Amino acid sequence: MIVITAPTGNIGRKVVEHVLNSNVRVRVIARDPSRLPSRTHARLEVIEGSHNDLSVVDRAFEGADAVFWLCPPDPRALSVTAAYVDFTRPACAAMIKYGVRRVVSISALGRGTPMAANAGYVTASLAMDDLIASTGVSLRSLTMPSFMDNLLRQAAPIKHQGVFFSPINGDRKLPSCATRDIASVAARLLIDTSWNGRDDVPVLGPQDLSFNDMARIMSDVLGKPVRFEQVSFESYKAGFIQRGMSEAMAQGMTDMARAKNEGLDNAVRRTPANSTPTTFRQWCEEELKPAVIEA
Repeated sequence: MIVITAPTGNIGRKVVEHVLNSNVRVRVIARDPSRLPSRTHARLEVIEGSHNDLSVVDRAFEGADAVFWLCPPDPRALSVTAAYVDFTRPACAAMIKYGVRRVVSISALGRGTPMAANAGYVTASLAMDDLIASTGVSLRSLTMPSFMDNLLRQAAPIKHQGVFFSPINGDRKLPSCATRDIASVAARLLIDTSWNGRDDVPVLGPQDLSFNDMARIMSDVLGKPVRFEQVSFESYKAGFIQRGMSEAMAQGMTDMARAKNEGLDNAVRRTPANSTPTTFRQWCEEELKPAVIEA
């Protein structure tokens, strides 16, 4: 039995599809089961509720061999620790109770780097992994850079103004990955029963690109000029607060961006094993372009 959390999210729904294709039993935890795709709903065992609820994970983890763990976004959390570590505590208790063997978590690059000590969401993600590992489960932490898919949030300014924004230097080359590839790696590990112990699994995408590089590719794919504009860290944080994010979580986003600007995501060397196939150009053609047209 494989349990998948956040099954209606951008990553989780793709994990569900991959794992179902392997003909193993799948149980999901969903706050709103109506959001599950109709084509997969009938093939799933569904536990309704939040996966930070002890009564919910207690039902979900009984008989489970493996768990896909993803903390959902909580923009109004009181701290990044609350959003990641505290959210995960009930699940860890249930993992111990039911002897869950293997966990695949969604985490972040940066372990072992000086920048990771004050990197907001990244720091909290790494602490979350430490908490999960302390239960004695075998753990594979998928350590990711920024997602290409995050740029979908800026589809409107890309369409209407021909611009996208970040506080990160426009010439700093960084790895990025597509959520489709993250889901593929996660599903492969969930289905594979041969691994044990603890390890990080970087998911780096095929190529390091700067935001200026991305702007040139966007311009080519969209057939219109697109430029990158660097904003200050102060205005970056203020924008999140204006959109309703708590001060602590806005600061966490800002600290993470600052750490990435200082090289947090560049510490892991790309290899054939940690490179995933979806190029940024392909992602723009298949994901960004339709989103921009609809924006």
